[in-house]
Amino acid sequence: MARRAARGAAAGAAGTAASPSRHVVVVAAAGAEMLDVAGPLQVFASASQLAHAAQPPRAPLYRVEIISCEPSTLITTNCGVRLLAHRSFRQLRGDIDTLLVAGGSAIEENRTSEASIRWLRAAAARARRVGSVCTGALMLARAGLLDGRRVTTHWNWSARLAQQCPRARVDPHPIFIRDGNIATSAGVTAGMDLALALVEEDHGTRLALQVARHLVLYLRRPGGQSQFSAALALQLAEPQPLRELHGWVLEHLAEPLDVASLAQRVHMSPRNFARVFSRELQTTPGRFVERLRVETARRRLEETRRSLKQIALECGFGSVGSMRSVFQRTVGIPPARYRTHFRSARG
Repeated sequence: MARRAARGAAAGAAGTAASPSRHVVVVAAAGAEMLDVAGPLQVFASASQLAHAAQPPRAPLYRVEIISCEPSTLITTNCGVRLLAHRSFRQLRGDIDTLLVAGGSAIEENRTSEASIRWLRAAAARARRVGSVCTGALMLARAGLLDGRRVTTHWNWSARLAQQCPRARVDPHPIFIRDGNIATSAGVTAGMDLALALVEEDHGTRLALQVARHLVLYLRRPGGQSQFSAALALQLAEPQPLRELHGWVLEHLAEPLDVASLAQRVHMSPRNFARVFSRELQTTPGRFVERLRVETARRRLEETRRSLKQIALECGFGSVGSMRSVFQRTVGIPPARYRTHFRSARG
């Protein structure tokens, strides 16, 4: 079976070698996240460059274009850099192989025009595959393209996406998700992970690995995006007692931190504390404490040489087995493997 799969992959790669360039369109609006646009484009450009270097002369594997959501082709990104799109959405003609929507402030604030939404819906119908980077998923949702799909976006916007698109199944943990011909990715650099997966799908693992090495990326990043989100939302809570609780919890992670003990700390009844906490943080106290424990353990795995047992006890998991179970569920990989991939040089 493995030999048949290898022959099939080789045949697929050979078949794409003579095929015309795939037309990749990245849609961007005002306030676009610069890396949402540039990251995937660089992956596709690198794939074309490396393939050309291995077998010149040949047409580029990918023909990439930036398309503006507005009549103007000048896009000011959220970091202040100005991009000149190849054309506006009204000017785009012809077939589209891959259509990606980059995230950014105009999309997050629903400032993209109804005309661009109608265009996106029509363009998606003639594209082989459609995807989003970061909050670009919100524009796909407005166009009705995510209904019935399992999707993701930046962890900080997942609740908003679920609210805006109740017919979608929003999962805030994966780096990217493929559901049929719809692909959605997490925040910013996750667009490069998605683009690498698309290159691998089109031209095989060997070229995708070459691109990953060239750009110093993982071909398949281990774990999910939970490992990169900081569980510090408690600092932004409105009621003063909750903000003050944050530092105390971090200093007492090894202790039992049930609702009763947390409520006592801020001089509230357990019932009122749980109600106020859930309203302000959109999660339960138990889940939030677990998240803080995971985040603290993650940093110690990255930055120290402490044993797994010591970290498990210090962070309140009680045992390595319990920490492993929580890591597997929330981060996507066990703590030992996480340390192998992410421990810093000074650890």
